[in-house]
Amino acid sequence: MAEEIKLAYERIKNYVNKTPIMTSRTLNRMIGAKLFFKCENFQRGGAFKCRGAFNSLLQLDSEIKERGIIAHSSGNHAQAVALASRELGCKATIVMPKNAPQIKKGATREYGATIVECGNNPADRQEMTDSLIEQNGFFLIHPYNYLPTIYGAGTAAYELINEIDNLDIVLAPIGGGGLISGTSIAIKGFSPKTKVIGVEPKNADDAFRSVTDNKLYPSINPNTIADGLRTSLGEITFKIIKSNVTEIITVSELQILKSMRFIWERMKLVVEPSGAVPLAGIFEMRKDDSDYLEGKRIGIILSGGNIDITDFFTLLEKEIKMNSPNN
Repeated sequence: MAEEIKLAYERIKNYVNKTPIMTSRTLNRMIGAKLFFKCENFQRGGAFKCRGAFNSLLQLDSEIKERGIIAHSSGNHAQAVALASRELGCKATIVMPKNAPQIKKGATREYGATIVECGNNPADRQEMTDSLIEQNGFFLIHPYNYLPTIYGAGTAAYELINEIDNLDIVLAPIGGGGLISGTSIAIKGFSPKTKVIGVEPKNADDAFRSVTDNKLYPSINPNTIADGLRTSLGEITFKIIKSNVTEIITVSELQILKSMRFIWERMKLVVEPSGAVPLAGIFEMRKDDSDYLEGKRIGIILSGGNIDITDFFTLLEKEIKMNSPNN
């Protein structure tokens, strides 16, 4: 399977960004380790999802592209499929929950996709998607439970280990499991001594419970600010995670928010809550065992940076108008 990651990288490298890897001296001192952040917030579409979308669409024939493809997503996969479809000449329909961030809906529309809204329960997405496939014969580009998507996602870790050697640990967030699955395949194949650790919100801990009990649990109306991690694992990602991932850590909403704030304030990087989850995992690991991370070389996948900052600028605008009526 690791060879598929390499093939995916060669397939998509002219369509996606080779994202930078950044460090923080302050954070390294705090943790007592060397942390390397793979900044997929600088990826096209603002998240790692473009990797899987391009890898999937580049393997479709012209008849499928003309008939149309469909995807379901709360945002990042939606934007990625819409962008890839525009560039590769596909008709794209995206099923998005009503509570998906408006910034992600707006970007999806701007890329030229048709949006169909559904209920907020993760199961509602699949139900609406299945109905549209039956009506129109669309081809599904699944956001995570689809090997071309997984292999594309794994190219982020592939780039990371090709640039930074001798990593002891790589952490990635877990939602549907596409990123952690692709990451684990790349690491197991090309850096087998490196441990892969998944991190997910305690309020959306279906992956942790599924692996612990060896039974696939659905994610039902999870209440987490990490909107990209509200989906359930799929059969494919569940199997890969069980085989390849060393450990799954769960983190609180407050930990996610504090980690996000640290990255914004100290590293000057805009990441969304889902992207901050792996750093929250680092803080959780350090709290449980302050010596475990000492001297380690750690890779962290910052999965994306698509966050709606409308309220922030609205607040500033109101303050300006209050203090300077003539403006």
